[in-house]
Amino acid sequence: MPPRFKAYPKDYYQSQLFPANVFDLLPKDHECFLYRELFEQLDTSEVEARYSRRGQRAYAPRQIISILIYAYSRGVFSSRQIEQRCREDLGFMYIAGRNCPNFRVLSDFRKDHGKFFRACFKQTVALAMALGLVSLGHVSLDGSKFKANSSKHKAMSYGRLKEKEQELCEEIEALTAQAERCDEEEDQAYQERTGYELPEDLRDKKRRLKKVREMKQALEAREEELRPGQEIEDKKQISFADPEARIMKDKGDFEYAYNAQISVDGESQVIVGQHVSQAANDSQEVRPALEEMEDATGRLPEKLSLDNGYYSGKNLQEVSDRQVQAYVATDRGEKPGKGDLDESERHLVKADFRYDEQQDGFHCPGGQLLTLKTARRTGHRVYQGDVEVCRSCVYYRRCCRSKSGAARTITSDGKEPLRRAMNERMRQPESQTIYARRKTIVEPVFGQIKNSGFRGFGLRGKEKVAGEFSLVCAAHNLKKIIFAALRGEVCPEFGQRAAWA
Repeated sequence: MPPRFKAYPKDYYQSQLFPANVFDLLPKDHECFLYRELFEQLDTSEVEARYSRRGQRAYAPRQIISILIYAYSRGVFSSRQIEQRCREDLGFMYIAGRNCPNFRVLSDFRKDHGKFFRACFKQTVALAMALGLVSLGHVSLDGSKFKANSSKHKAMSYGRLKEKEQELCEEIEALTAQAERCDEEEDQAYQERTGYELPEDLRDKKRRLKKVREMKQALEAREEELRPGQEIEDKKQISFADPEARIMKDKGDFEYAYNAQISVDGESQVIVGQHVSQAANDSQEVRPALEEMEDATGRLPEKLSLDNGYYSGKNLQEVSDRQVQAYVATDRGEKPGKGDLDESERHLVKADFRYDEQQDGFHCPGGQLLTLKTARRTGHRVYQGDVEVCRSCVYYRRCCRSKSGAARTITSDGKEPLRRAMNERMRQPESQTIYARRKTIVEPVFGQIKNSGFRGFGLRGKEKVAGEFSLVCAAHNLKKIIFAALRGEVCPEFGQRAAWA
């Protein structure tokens, strides 16, 4: 009767028949061979110069960065798991050259070389440009929240910090007074010891008080930088684990996070610019994005598409000053409503008011001029009409929706001409066609990054977080180059060219 199942190969137990090179077991078209070719092109002289010839020999920086980038491209982010893969996974073993750095070596290198990771990212952009994968004809900018290495439970509000500081001060005073009254009893309790040692509970409270005061001062310094001269609200929070992280809303939930920004080229979804922001919104992110892009590529894009989160006066001014053809989704209230205003019952929106640059006011459909009432240092401006004129207007019920019966107000940021120009541009069919490409350029890239498993940072502090995100973006770019090479779209001139064919 024939057997039901396949038997093991005859040479399974004959170890002498294994290939002379263990990497011959890998498929000839395995991507680790292509990664190794790319890693050989990285310039690591900057970080190599920091190493001394004295003492025990270290792992080569090129080897460590190769392992880290390859690990991130494979969705492995834990230094312990990376070390394990270097022992068990043939692809990792090939990249590591059969070496196996300890997880602390990998972790420390990742913590200490954020600036070098940024340089590596720029090198991947230069390589993609040399291979023709970047044209800068149409670049799309977007941001996404990535969780910080912190927790809401390791944070405290400004009001609670003040209460805790006062509470700990009172407890320390009480414990100190009690210690002074009980010297004789303590001498008996301490026996051979001098009796001058601080009690453990007093030492612990002083340690906690020091930490509370440090966090309170850090929060005050942060708020003074963001809102100079303004009183700090008691609800403002700071994280004890990562004081530089910010509380942000993402998909209806509030978490400590960083706002990661990427500029993606429309040719092959290569990231040509990236930075990490502590701001919860994107209203001021165009300037650093353009600066990073120009630093990495040497020039600015021909077209730049952005979603509504970037529709702010500062961002519009930035693209105007740099003469970048931008396509920004406008606010719903700044788009004219459908149908004739007199023939429909729709509510009046900002687009129904005509801005008068000479008088610095808004003319309403009823003929009234809304004049400037308040202007803040942040640029926020409020224009308002006369309440008596509003009440006698035929559009009153469709225009003034204040519960207190106040006159209609219009808000702006002092960049109204730029806003009007962008509204007019985005009404054109050609602009709408160009903007429609945005969601197929940049949004899939964030999806690819998050689907690989990277949804939060493993490091703490903005500088280290920025370095880790540079590592993530460098891994993404190299993956794009690898896929293009495997599809035969590009064929680099370096290394074993046959491997790329």
